[in-house]
Amino acid sequence: MKKLFKKIFKKEHDPLSADERMKLIESSSKLVGPGVFYSTLIVIASFLPVFLLTGMEGKLFSPLAWTKSFILIVDAFLAITLTPVLISYLLKGKLRPENKNPINRKMESWYTPILIFCLKWRKSILLVNCIALLIGGLMYTRLGSEFMPPLDEGSILFMPVTLPDVSNSEVKRILQVQDKIIKSIPEVTHVLGKAGRANTATDNSPISMIETIILLKPHNEWRAGKTKSDIIDEINNKLQIPGVTNGFTQPIINRINMLSTGIRTDVGVKIYGASLDTIEALAQKIKKTLEGTEGVKDLYAEPITGGKYIDIEAKREAIGRYGLSIDDVNNVVEAAIGGMTLTTTIEGRQRFSVNARYAQEYRNSIEDLKKLQVQTMEYGPIPLDAVADIKISDGPPMINSENAMLRGSVLFNVRDRDLGSTVEEAQDKLNTMMTKLPKGYYVEWSGQWENQIRANKTLSLILPIVVLIIFLILYFTYKSMKEALITMITVPFALIGGIFMVYFYGINLSVAVAVGFIALFGMAIETAMIMTIYLNEAMNKMVEKHGNSNKTITTDILRQYIIDGSAKRLRPKLMTVSVSLFGLIPILWSTGTGADVMIPITVPLIGGTITSVIYVLLVTPIVFEMTKQHELRTKGKIDLIDATH
Repeated sequence: MKKLFKKIFKKEHDPLSADERMKLIESSSKLVGPGVFYSTLIVIASFLPVFLLTGMEGKLFSPLAWTKSFILIVDAFLAITLTPVLISYLLKGKLRPENKNPINRKMESWYTPILIFCLKWRKSILLVNCIALLIGGLMYTRLGSEFMPPLDEGSILFMPVTLPDVSNSEVKRILQVQDKIIKSIPEVTHVLGKAGRANTATDNSPISMIETIILLKPHNEWRAGKTKSDIIDEINNKLQIPGVTNGFTQPIINRINMLSTGIRTDVGVKIYGASLDTIEALAQKIKKTLEGTEGVKDLYAEPITGGKYIDIEAKREAIGRYGLSIDDVNNVVEAAIGGMTLTTTIEGRQRFSVNARYAQEYRNSIEDLKKLQVQTMEYGPIPLDAVADIKISDGPPMINSENAMLRGSVLFNVRDRDLGSTVEEAQDKLNTMMTKLPKGYYVEWSGQWENQIRANKTLSLILPIVVLIIFLILYFTYKSMKEALITMITVPFALIGGIFMVYFYGINLSVAVAVGFIALFGMAIETAMIMTIYLNEAMNKMVEKHGNSNKTITTDILRQYIIDGSAKRLRPKLMTVSVSLFGLIPILWSTGTGADVMIPITVPLIGGTITSVIYVLLVTPIVFEMTKQHELRTKGKIDLIDATH
């Protein structure tokens, strides 16, 4: 046993001298270090669109971009400073060639025949990749779109709306009935309902709007096969109350929507104009047009009219006969109905007004109001209806204004379909229905759709600039336009896997998916740069041995060195990708709050990383070989690229 331990821990003889070892480390660091440094800069540059996002999406994803960028900046400097120093201290003993590693030897034995086959049938391989790219483009056009993937908050906000003229007692009854029915669902643990506005100036909810927060039990206590969407459908089916329009959302996103866009649902159509009656007519027309659109749920036109008002108009001729003034009549109305302030009491730092008005039984109905007594000097008390017309009239329950114009809105949520195609179909219906609006009136789409348009506009403006910046970094790395283009070609083929995986995973395009593709963009170029560096190293070795002329370099020699440059450095390429994949794949099985956003970021990253590796290992050598053969035919020699300085 003692001899065995000695054999295991025996220090092997170092065949290299200290100077030879340092020269080897120096040359290897010069080969790989700059490539790693510049590829890190490319990954940082690829995150520039995330930094320029604004609004909700900017607040959500900018911490991710800042964290990753700071880590990569430190990593870039450590790669060219600390790493070579650590290697010089830690790399001791006998150096084993890569073919001595059984895993590496096995991977090379698999990879080399496949690469030889691809190089032999290179036109067919390129055709297959182009077909896959076309299929990916077709899939991309069939993907749904949304602003952000819906984050499951673990609770439901039920927001039904009643008629504007509903009474306090009726709202209270409806609220109690709804809470009792909701609580009967097994997955519900707590229900809290509120009608009207809270005691705050920021909550302008009318009495006709109910907000009910529904807290759900943990998922492991739900009935088998039940989802949150099923629970919402069950609540909606059980609460079909005449005169009540149901609406469902979540507490946090509802507040964010209302604060950012003024719309409490996913999407809203705002109608601006000068007349409330015209706005009301347009809102009802839009609502009727949108009915039956697939994906449109909880459709509701905010009532602009329908509020009930008591109008008391003084009869000027009758007032004159009784020797009264309009102020005399108004004082009676104020004291009897509204209440008159008599005095103010002071209790410490607080002040309370003392009001007086008639008892409830004297003002319960229109007939009671007509009997209110008005005191005259000559005729004594007379009924109020002798000097005033008292009637009930319709009017706006609440007047909304925005951008210095009156505003109405048609609200709806989107379920069982993606937001983008739902809104686009709704827009087509409205464009067909309303070819021309009255002068001074216009329609504006708001809610999540407004945020989606803003985010897409930002990304579409900045992405071309980012591509140009990355191309310039590649150009200064290789000092060659051709090599930079070869590396950039990797990107669309890397996106193929991302699109395929997003399509088959059933995920809609969103800002989260865009962030995933942005991260994939930098990672794909980083992998391609490593391959290009090693291929150029192989070309330098070939020229050293065979010279740089089409008379000495044959097709077979060129191909053999390309195979060596690809296969002999297989391990670092696969290690670069494996580290990323091993860190990302566990996210696919994550559950709970936050997984809804993380999975759409991760899915394109994983799919794109897999296809980018396949492309870099099999197609990049093909493109590289075709380029070098073209150089030999046209120039009589190949261009040597030294990307190490």
